[in-house]
Amino acid sequence: MSNLKKLAGQTAVYGLSSILGRSINFLLIMVYTAYLSKEEVGSYTSIYALIGFLNIIFTYGMETTFFRFSTGKNLDPAKVFNTTQSLLLTSSLLLGTGLYLGAPYLAEWMDYPGQAYLFRWTALLLTFDAVLAIPFAKLRLENKALVFAGAKILNILLNVGFNLLLIIGFPYLIGLDTIPADFLGYKIEWGVEYILLANLFANGLIVPFVWWKAGMFKFQLDGEIIRPMWKYSIPLLFMGLAGVTNELISRLLFEYILPDNFYPGFNSREAAGVFGANFKLAILMNLVIQAFKYAAEPFFFKQSNDKNSPQLYATVMHAFIIFCTLLMIAISANLNWIGPLFLRKPGYEEGLFIVPMLLMGYLLLGVYFNLSIWFKITDKTNYSFWITLTGAIVTLLVIWILVPIWGYLGAALATFTCYFLMALICYLYGQKYYPIPYQTGRGVFYMFLAFAVSYLAFFLKLPQPFINFLAKNSLILIYILVVLALEKDRIKTYLKPKSSL
Repeated sequence: MSNLKKLAGQTAVYGLSSILGRSINFLLIMVYTAYLSKEEVGSYTSIYALIGFLNIIFTYGMETTFFRFSTGKNLDPAKVFNTTQSLLLTSSLLLGTGLYLGAPYLAEWMDYPGQAYLFRWTALLLTFDAVLAIPFAKLRLENKALVFAGAKILNILLNVGFNLLLIIGFPYLIGLDTIPADFLGYKIEWGVEYILLANLFANGLIVPFVWWKAGMFKFQLDGEIIRPMWKYSIPLLFMGLAGVTNELISRLLFEYILPDNFYPGFNSREAAGVFGANFKLAILMNLVIQAFKYAAEPFFFKQSNDKNSPQLYATVMHAFIIFCTLLMIAISANLNWIGPLFLRKPGYEEGLFIVPMLLMGYLLLGVYFNLSIWFKITDKTNYSFWITLTGAIVTLLVIWILVPIWGYLGAALATFTCYFLMALICYLYGQKYYPIPYQTGRGVFYMFLAFAVSYLAFFLKLPQPFINFLAKNSLILIYILVVLALEKDRIKTYLKPKSSL
């Protein structure tokens, strides 16, 4: 129990930064859907999907590799930090320069003619992200959760502040003739440009602070460390590429695969904006998973040598499923008011029905993260590549086949199907090479029940708004009662006083 309490405490701190920070950041979708056109929101969706994909290439699995070599390889942690950070700094500068120079070609390929500057800024943003990755990982490894959380929240606040200034503040002041229309080179017609610039400014400003708090590094490229690290990280790189394909490719390709005039009144890029905005609502599940991941990854590695670790991993998984299924139902039951609150212009509500499907997809991603501990602590990371490659192939096939037929639903099914298959394959191989006593039957039952209840709550419509609200949310209480009835013996065990002997 002490280990679980420690994990829960660290998850709460990381969750504070992740949930508070991303909740603040999440509010930006209100700004984008209110002040930008659907086409601009579509551009934001596709460009940030590309950034998510390239971010994996820029960091190539080095965060997980850093944890593994700092905790379980009998190496000097300081030397590992110096080597890892030096390697990432060198590679990110080379990759960033290549992307910067190739920006005009990328702009043409993605149908942004004359806007190469968007992808030059993308190169700078990716470079900043890469050189921050290992210092942030070091803070997590050293259990400096409060410093980590503070830096993340500062970054989010800066990003939100710059967004509000550039998208709302400057146009308002220009309208009042308080500042000239071309103040500091401001261009009133820009939209997605200011989203990128705000993110770029925010990330650049926190680099010195994070480096200082993590401890300055000595430039050092130790071949004896790099060679085994590289061998460990290469499968993680391909896993990451396949994984981000699974997560982001639907948003990146949606506008290019959707047939013209599929949705009356919307062109393909505008429809991609509707899809991307509704996808953002599902991030409420993803941010919980991210907070859990921040705390759990170093925790899992540190517990790997304990003989009781398999039981601990199983208990963590079970608690994770219960919490996330409850969250899924709560969000789905309240989408009728959450949706219009954040998606400010008419038309976005057409995609709300895919949100419960996406929430379930993210929950399965969290299950996969829990399951993946077996290949990380047994150094069988090559399995991660094949599992995520299978997921990526399935994602592409489902998108290619179903988006032209079912539009938004086809893209959401790609996310759901991919993570379901990845979790299933990872579970089967994990039980073969590193058996963990998961409560599989009960966990699957909770997920199936929660998925059904989520859609029941979403589609339930009673004539009186207040009665409708009570009826939808009463389903949350019913689900809690079911869980309590099934978990009563385990709860009694946890609440039983410890013997003084």
